[in-house]
Amino acid sequence: MATTTVTNAPAPKTNRLGLQVLDYRGGKTTLCAGCGHNSISERIIDAMYEMGVQPERLMKLSGIGCSSKSPAYFMGRSFSFNSVHGRMPSVATGALLSNHTMMALGVSGDGDTASIGMGQFVHLLRRNLPMIYIIEDNGVYGLTKGQFSATADVGSKLKTGVINDLPPIDTCSLAIQLGATFVGRSFSGDKKQLLAMLKAAIAHKGTVMLDVISPCVTFNDHEGSTKSYKYMQEHEEAIAEVGFVPSFEDIAVDYDPGTTYNVTMHDGSHLRLRKLHEGYNPTDRVTAVTQLMQSHATGEVLTGVFYVNTEKPTFIDQLNLVDAPLGTLPQERTRPAKAVLDEIMSKHR
Repeated sequence: MATTTVTNAPAPKTNRLGLQVLDYRGGKTTLCAGCGHNSISERIIDAMYEMGVQPERLMKLSGIGCSSKSPAYFMGRSFSFNSVHGRMPSVATGALLSNHTMMALGVSGDGDTASIGMGQFVHLLRRNLPMIYIIEDNGVYGLTKGQFSATADVGSKLKTGVINDLPPIDTCSLAIQLGATFVGRSFSGDKKQLLAMLKAAIAHKGTVMLDVISPCVTFNDHEGSTKSYKYMQEHEEAIAEVGFVPSFEDIAVDYDPGTTYNVTMHDGSHLRLRKLHEGYNPTDRVTAVTQLMQSHATGEVLTGVFYVNTEKPTFIDQLNLVDAPLGTLPQERTRPAKAVLDEIMSKHR
């Protein structure tokens, strides 16, 4: 009589919450094959999984554009809101004020942020709203047939032969000057760097602004484009080697003393930056902006974490909100009584 040997399949790998990476995935992408935005979505999945973020505690927000479609492709169990073009910052602000116990992740594009949404974007930065704001930056309007965006470099060329002659807006310089407390740039093709930066972003309390160069394979990935894969591979220059140690893992010293900045994040995690540029200091706003401006003159694209400030209070801190989410409070706790309003009115007669 034949016997059958049954072998137990290995248990699926899980994170510290007992969740599988499948619990962090979303729907199937409808973006072009090879789009850099899909690579960013994959790194977000990896970062959220490895950091053990509860999917139901995350709110995903976006505006309009190819980039703003991408939240559908990751964290399918999380809350999501696709807002009007350029208006995501105000929606994020309202959502976080209503429930500041949630984590917020905003995904935008260079058109959605640096053109129609610029007015709202700058006020998000100055308030230091505690959220992660990712710009998927390809230098064009990919959803409306590839016109130049406000981040396109002077001299870059479209497939139609049109040359851009307007200076670009550097969202990283802008973010540092206006008050964001974690600012960096990465490349969708640099998996290691982008993953480390995203994990550090999750551990930060304040506005995280990440500009991720994400080539548009349909309209802006050709000779003459300064946002193409080839140009980035030839001109990318990392300002520091980025490492990250979560609070729930042992810290191992793997850099020589004197060559590394070790930044303790709000949850006890450690952002470790090994200096590659002389004089680099991630806590000095002036140095960070100066290095970004110098890179423009040489045609190099600096990547890495440019600026970190773990001391500045967030917008939530400044408002002295109660611990309970405002959206859960009864009306008698959020609406002044008539006697109180009468007293205020009498003082101003």
